Amino acid sequence: MSLLELFCHVDDFCQTFVPQWERQQLQSGSKRRRRRGQLCLSEIMTILIHFHQMRFRDFKTYYLGYVLPHLHSEFPGLVSYNRFVELIPSVLVPLCAYLQSCYGDCTGISFIDSTPIAVCHNRRIGQHRVFAEVAQRGKNSVGWFYGFKLHLVVNDRGELLACRMTTGNTDDRAPVPKLVKRLFGWLYADKGYISQPLVKELLETLGLHFITRIRDNMKNRLIRLSDHVLLRKRAILESIMDQLKNISQIEHTRHRSLASLMVNLVCGLIAYCHQPKKPGLHLVPYPHLEDVIPN
Repeated sequence: MSLLELFCHVDDFCQTFVPQWERQQLQSGSKRRRRRGQLCLSEIMTILIHFHQMRFRDFKTYYLGYVLPHLHSEFPGLVSYNRFVELIPSVLVPLCAYLQSCYGDCTGISFIDSTPIAVCHNRRIGQHRVFAEVAQRGKNSVGWFYGFKLHLVVNDRGELLACRMTTGNTDDRAPVPKLVKRLFGWLYADKGYISQPLVKELLETLGLHFITRIRDNMKNRLIRLSDHVLLRKRAILESIMDQLKNISQIEHTRHRSLASLMVNLVCGLIAYCHQPKKPGLHLVPYPHLEDVIPN
């Protein structure tokens, strides 16, 4: 998606969302005036999302080395870097709302997993102060980390269906009921999501079949051949998380506030949603059977 297409898409959303949001702020008293700045919300959002599409390593280099010298004609009201950093927290709510509008459609086959968002190296946990009151120690298959967890749900096309941020010590199964509210069909996960009460709850409330791998010390069970194949295809989530961390830069240790971390994370997810080519399984359904097989 080009910069112009991105701005048009964001601006169309803002024209609908921002008036209602500002009206709600005025009524609640959290905002008392509508003062227009040099940059409108859609321009700020576009610049923040475009940073993740351009694959720069840090935002300061992107803004000072690319935006100010080369994008002044596209954004005539550009402000200094320090002023732009002050404006970033003001777009957190519109960005979260915009992310939800970028979600894909459930196809009946979904995958769920979590990934750590470390805020510092493990050796510096005792010295860390920025997220000292909110970040927690957690552990995954790789090892211990200090920070948060990002929970993602995607379909077989690699499109994002839902996401949620929790502290690092949160059980992977805790946010599942809220993440899968609009899903149907089959949901696949790894061993960390094993829970018979959760399987029963999702089946009774949503009609959603929750399929997980089994541990080595558990009894074997019979499952459909397609379920067995699709459990092995959960690597699609590993590819997506790798792109989010190494291309969209959703994980780094340079944050100085929780709002900065959340804006960076949400913009990275939006940039992925606008990515033209996503990791997908290219499933081909049988014409008369409910099972599906990969191409």
